[in-house]
Amino acid sequence: MFTGIIEDLGQVEELVRLTDSARLRIRTALPIGDVALGASIAVNGVCLTLVEHHETAASSHSFTADVMAETLSRSSLGTLTPGAPVNLERAMPADGRLDGHIVQGHVDGTGTIIERQPGERWEVVTIALPDDLARYVAEKGSIAVDGTSLTVTAVTDDPASFSVALIPETLARTTLGAATPGTTVNLEVDVIAKYVERLTTAKIGSRA
Repeated sequence: MFTGIIEDLGQVEELVRLTDSARLRIRTALPIGDVALGASIAVNGVCLTLVEHHETAASSHSFTADVMAETLSRSSLGTLTPGAPVNLERAMPADGRLDGHIVQGHVDGTGTIIERQPGERWEVVTIALPDDLARYVAEKGSIAVDGTSLTVTAVTDDPASFSVALIPETLARTTLGAATPGTTVNLEVDVIAKYVERLTTAKIGSRA
């Protein structure tokens, strides 16, 4: 499990496409050698399994993760190129602080940035999303955008979109600071909303 609090802006070194998957190599300032092989790490909000450590300079490290075909089709990871920045977060320890919200790293789909409105110290960013995800997004609720835990500030139904306000810290420490209109972003809606819908639907169905 993750919290949506980005720990580092990593950099893609290589994306090798295989028959039904891909291998992604990323450079990071995190002490990734302390992360066990087989452990989880979130890359732009996608939970991946770390499969290799690589020896690098003392101030930086790199790792490789496998990306399955399903992940490539449902997220933006397949479009990454060498040099691209990526949001990184290691899995939250059991005794850690839940500073953001519950993020599983299971991307529900992608959205597209359609507008940025700069303010004096922050920016309001509006993102279009698929209609089948719109019902899970509520004003003042939580959503993960490229793995970043954000609070929804406004919702529009037709066309389906939502807005978030990015504070200076988020602008400086995540990929969202430089993301321009037209950029594709990974979206993970609040898992609690999905469970509520599932339970409610099952209950109504049992009464039919």
